[in-house]
Amino acid sequence: MRIFDGFDEIKSAVGQEVGASEWVEITQDRINQFAEATCDEQWIHVDQERAKEELPGGRTIAHGLLSLSLAPRFIRSVMSLRGLRNTLNYGADRIRYLSPVPAGSRIRGRTTIAEVEDVPPDGLRVNYHMVIEIEGAQRPACVAELIALHYR
Repeated sequence: MRIFDGFDEIKSAVGQEVGASEWVEITQDRINQFAEATCDEQWIHVDQERAKEELPGGRTIAHGLLSLSLAPRFIRSVMSLRGLRNTLNYGADRIRYLSPVPAGSRIRGRTTIAEVEDVPPDGLRVNYHMVIEIEGAQRPACVAELIALHYR
């Protein structure tokens, strides 16, 4: 875990990879709970029997948004910024889902500080470049630019 002691320190890290998180297993139960929470119960996510017959690899696949929803966890596991009052999710840019995540796979997030900008009165906007990797896969599951507003 990298600990940044203030805004100046995080500004000096633009372009640097902060680190890769621990692996997180994407179980069928996790997929089912996400499907229920988001009302996205498309069969490719939740119907294991049909997936055995009709999907390459014979397994259901996670929602792309499920993988992306773990990004805050991935970031918090590799870095901390001291002296914060709060952090707000400001959004995301250039999200691409490059490979499906089969149920039972493990994924992790690789975080790079892409850009920073001061935000008055006492904040910092940070663009994080996130690559969500699938253990053992050639291509990542997702790449995205995530934007956070940090306030001290």
